Amino acid sequence: MVSTPWVPFVIALFVVVDAFLPPVPSESLIIAAAAAAVSLGQPNLVLVVACAAVGAIIGDNLTFSIGRSVGLERFAWMRRPRMRAALQSAGRGIARRPAVFLMSARYIPVGRVAVNLVAGASGFRRRTFFLLSIVAGVTWATYSVAIGLLAGHLLHGNALLGMLVGIAGGIVSGVLVDLVMRLAARRAASRSSTESDQRNPERRESESIGVE
Repeated sequence: MVSTPWVPFVIALFVVVDAFLPPVPSESLIIAAAAAAVSLGQPNLVLVVACAAVGAIIGDNLTFSIGRSVGLERFAWMRRPRMRAALQSAGRGIARRPAVFLMSARYIPVGRVAVNLVAGASGFRRRTFFLLSIVAGVTWATYSVAIGLLAGHLLHGNALLGMLVGIAGGIVSGVLVDLVMRLAARRAASRSSTESDQRNPERRESESIGVE
Protein backbone atom coordinates (compact mmCIF):
# COMPACT_ATOMS: atom_id res chain seq x y z
CA MET A 1 0.00 0.00 0.00
CA VAL A 2 2.76 2.48 0.87
CA SER A 3 4.31 2.06 -2.56
CA THR A 4 1.24 3.41 -4.36
CA PRO A 5 1.61 6.93 -5.79
CA TRP A 6 -1.32 8.47 -3.91
CA VAL A 7 0.07 7.71 -0.40
CA PRO A 8 1.74 11.15 0.09
CA PHE A 9 -1.57 12.86 -0.65
CA VAL A 10 -3.41 10.60 1.80
CA ILE A 11 -0.77 11.55 4.35
CA ALA A 12 -1.50 15.24 3.70
CA LEU A 13 -5.22 14.65 4.28
CA PHE A 14 -4.57 12.75 7.52
CA VAL A 15 -2.29 15.53 8.77
CA VAL A 16 -4.89 18.22 8.05
CA VAL A 17 -7.56 16.32 10.00
CA ASP A 18 -5.10 15.50 12.80
CA ALA A 19 -4.62 19.23 13.43
CA PHE A 20 -8.00 19.37 15.18
CA LEU A 21 -8.74 15.65 15.77
CA PRO A 22 -5.73 14.24 17.69
CA PRO A 23 -6.81 10.55 17.52
CA VAL A 24 -6.06 10.55 13.77
CA PRO A 25 -2.60 8.85 13.55
CA SER A 26 -0.83 11.15 11.10
CA GLU A 27 2.63 10.75 12.67
CA SER A 28 2.32 6.98 12.54
CA LEU A 29 1.42 7.08 8.86
CA ILE A 30 4.39 9.31 7.99
CA ILE A 31 6.83 7.19 10.00
CA ALA A 32 5.51 3.96 8.49
CA ALA A 33 5.83 5.32 4.96
CA ALA A 34 9.41 6.49 5.55
CA ALA A 35 10.43 3.18 7.14
CA ALA A 36 8.97 1.22 4.23
CA ALA A 37 10.72 3.47 1.69
CA VAL A 38 14.11 2.22 2.89
CA SER A 39 13.30 -1.32 1.72
CA LEU A 40 10.78 -0.70 -1.05
CA GLY A 41 12.08 2.53 -2.57
CA GLN A 42 8.58 4.02 -2.38
CA PRO A 43 6.98 6.39 -1.58
CA ASN A 44 9.10 9.34 -2.61
CA LEU A 45 10.40 10.80 0.67
CA VAL A 46 10.73 14.36 -0.64
CA LEU A 47 7.06 14.24 -1.61
CA VAL A 48 6.15 12.73 1.77
CA VAL A 49 7.90 15.56 3.61
CA ALA A 50 6.31 18.18 1.35
CA CYS A 51 2.78 16.76 1.66
CA ALA A 52 3.10 16.29 5.43
CA ALA A 53 4.38 19.85 5.86
CA VAL A 54 1.62 21.34 3.69
CA GLY A 55 -1.00 19.31 5.56
CA ALA A 56 0.38 20.51 8.90
CA ILE A 57 0.38 24.14 7.80
CA ILE A 58 -3.18 23.95 6.46
CA GLY A 59 -4.46 22.06 9.50
CA ASP A 60 -2.86 24.37 12.04
CA ASN A 61 -4.21 27.45 10.29
CA LEU A 62 -7.69 25.92 10.09
CA THR A 63 -7.58 25.31 13.85
CA PHE A 64 -6.37 28.89 14.35
CA SER A 65 -9.34 30.11 12.30
CA ILE A 66 -11.73 28.01 14.37
CA GLY A 67 -10.41 29.64 17.52
CA ARG A 68 -10.67 33.08 15.94
CA SER A 69 -14.26 32.58 14.76
CA VAL A 70 -15.95 30.49 17.48
CA GLY A 71 -13.83 31.04 20.60
CA LEU A 72 -13.06 28.43 23.25
CA GLU A 73 -16.50 27.55 24.62
CA ARG A 74 -18.70 26.81 21.61
CA PHE A 75 -18.31 23.02 21.38
CA ALA A 76 -18.69 20.40 24.11
CA TRP A 77 -15.23 18.91 23.52
CA MET A 78 -13.71 22.30 24.29
CA ARG A 79 -15.27 22.19 27.76
CA ARG A 80 -13.93 18.78 28.77
CA PRO A 81 -11.57 18.88 31.79
CA ARG A 82 -8.47 17.74 29.89
CA MET A 83 -9.05 20.20 27.06
CA ARG A 84 -9.82 23.04 29.49
CA ALA A 85 -6.54 22.38 31.29
CA ALA A 86 -4.69 22.26 27.97
CA LEU A 87 -6.28 25.52 26.82
CA GLN A 88 -5.38 27.29 30.06
CA SER A 89 -1.79 26.06 29.87
CA ALA A 90 -1.60 27.11 26.22
CA GLY A 91 -2.85 30.57 27.07
CA ARG A 92 -0.15 31.05 29.69
CA GLY A 93 2.53 29.73 27.35
CA ILE A 94 1.54 31.93 24.43
CA ALA A 95 1.47 34.99 26.67
CA ARG A 96 5.05 34.34 27.82
CA ARG A 97 6.85 32.75 24.85
CA PRO A 98 4.54 32.62 21.81
CA ALA A 99 7.09 31.44 19.21
CA VAL A 100 8.41 28.60 21.39
CA PHE A 101 4.94 27.35 22.28
CA LEU A 102 3.49 27.63 18.79
CA MET A 103 6.37 25.72 17.23
CA SER A 104 6.86 23.05 19.91
CA ALA A 105 3.11 22.37 20.19
CA ARG A 106 3.16 20.83 16.68
CA TYR A 107 4.89 17.79 18.23
CA ILE A 108 2.18 17.20 20.86
CA PRO A 109 -1.24 16.00 19.55
CA VAL A 110 -3.56 17.59 22.14
CA GLY A 111 -1.10 20.43 22.73
CA ARG A 112 -1.16 21.65 19.14
CA VAL A 113 -4.97 21.75 19.10
CA ALA A 114 -5.08 23.77 22.31
CA VAL A 115 -2.29 26.18 21.38
CA ASN A 116 -3.65 26.88 17.90
CA LEU A 117 -7.18 27.42 19.21
CA VAL A 118 -5.97 29.80 21.93
CA ALA A 119 -3.77 31.67 19.45
CA GLY A 120 -6.79 32.28 17.25
CA ALA A 121 -9.15 33.18 20.09
CA SER A 122 -6.66 35.52 21.78
CA GLY A 123 -6.20 37.74 18.73
CA PHE A 124 -2.67 36.59 17.92
CA ARG A 125 -1.49 38.11 14.61
CA ARG A 126 -2.52 35.83 11.76
CA ARG A 127 0.53 36.65 9.62
CA THR A 128 2.94 35.83 12.46
CA PHE A 129 1.09 32.60 13.18
CA PHE A 130 1.21 31.61 9.51
CA LEU A 131 4.97 32.14 9.31
CA LEU A 132 5.57 30.16 12.51
CA SER A 133 3.29 27.38 11.27
CA ILE A 134 5.42 27.03 8.14
CA VAL A 135 8.59 26.54 10.16
CA ALA A 136 6.85 24.17 12.59
CA GLY A 137 5.24 22.15 9.81
CA VAL A 138 8.45 21.67 7.82
CA THR A 139 10.54 20.71 10.85
CA TRP A 140 7.86 18.34 12.19
CA ALA A 141 7.47 16.60 8.83
CA THR A 142 11.24 16.22 8.49
CA TYR A 143 11.52 14.90 12.05
CA SER A 144 8.77 12.30 11.49
CA VAL A 145 10.37 11.05 8.27
CA ALA A 146 13.78 10.89 10.00
CA ILE A 147 12.40 8.55 12.66
CA GLY A 148 10.99 6.28 9.98
CA LEU A 149 14.28 6.31 8.06
CA LEU A 150 16.23 5.41 11.19
CA ALA A 151 13.95 2.46 11.92
CA GLY A 152 14.07 1.34 8.29
CA HIS A 153 17.88 1.39 8.17
CA LEU A 154 18.24 -0.43 11.49
CA LEU A 155 15.99 -3.23 10.17
CA HIS A 156 16.94 -3.12 6.51
CA GLY A 157 15.11 -5.70 4.43
CA ASN A 158 12.08 -5.98 6.69
CA ALA A 159 9.70 -3.19 5.75
CA LEU A 160 6.88 -4.24 8.09
CA LEU A 161 9.11 -4.59 11.15
CA GLY A 162 10.80 -1.31 10.32
CA MET A 163 7.41 0.38 10.17
CA LEU A 164 6.39 -1.07 13.55
CA VAL A 165 9.65 -0.06 15.22
CA GLY A 166 9.46 3.40 13.67
CA ILE A 167 5.90 3.92 14.92
CA ALA A 168 6.94 2.79 18.41
CA GLY A 169 9.85 5.23 18.29
CA GLY A 170 7.53 8.02 17.26
CA ILE A 171 5.18 7.29 20.16
CA VAL A 172 8.06 7.20 22.65
CA SER A 173 9.53 10.46 21.35
CA GLY A 174 6.09 12.08 21.54
CA VAL A 175 5.71 11.00 25.17
CA LEU A 176 9.18 12.37 25.97
CA VAL A 177 8.44 15.72 24.30
CA ASP A 178 5.17 15.94 26.21
CA LEU A 179 6.97 15.18 29.48
CA VAL A 180 9.66 17.80 28.85
CA MET A 181 7.02 20.41 28.04
CA ARG A 182 5.10 19.64 31.24
CA LEU A 183 8.24 19.86 33.37
CA ALA A 184 9.19 23.14 31.72
CA ALA A 185 5.70 24.54 32.34
CA ARG A 186 5.81 23.54 36.02
CA ARG A 187 9.27 25.05 36.44
CA ALA A 188 8.15 28.28 34.80
CA ALA A 189 5.06 28.44 37.04
CA SER A 190 7.20 27.84 40.13
CA ARG A 191 9.70 30.53 39.08
CA SER A 192 6.87 32.98 38.42
CA SER A 193 5.40 32.32 41.87
CA THR A 194 8.78 32.85 43.54
CA GLU A 195 9.39 36.11 41.68
CA SER A 196 5.91 37.31 42.64
CA ASP A 197 6.63 36.62 46.32
CA GLN A 198 9.94 38.46 46.10
CA ARG A 199 8.25 41.50 44.57
CA ASN A 200 5.55 41.52 47.25
CA PRO A 201 7.28 40.83 50.59
CA GLU A 202 4.67 42.78 52.54
CA ARG A 203 1.85 40.59 51.26
CA ARG A 204 3.82 37.47 52.12
CA GLU A 205 4.45 38.79 55.65
CA SER A 206 0.80 39.66 56.16
CA GLU A 207 -0.25 36.21 55.00
CA SER A 208 2.22 34.70 57.43
CA ILE A 209 0.83 36.78 60.29
CA GLY A 210 -2.68 35.80 59.32
CA VAL A 211 -1.80 32.12 59.48
CA GLU A 212 -0.28 32.56 62.93
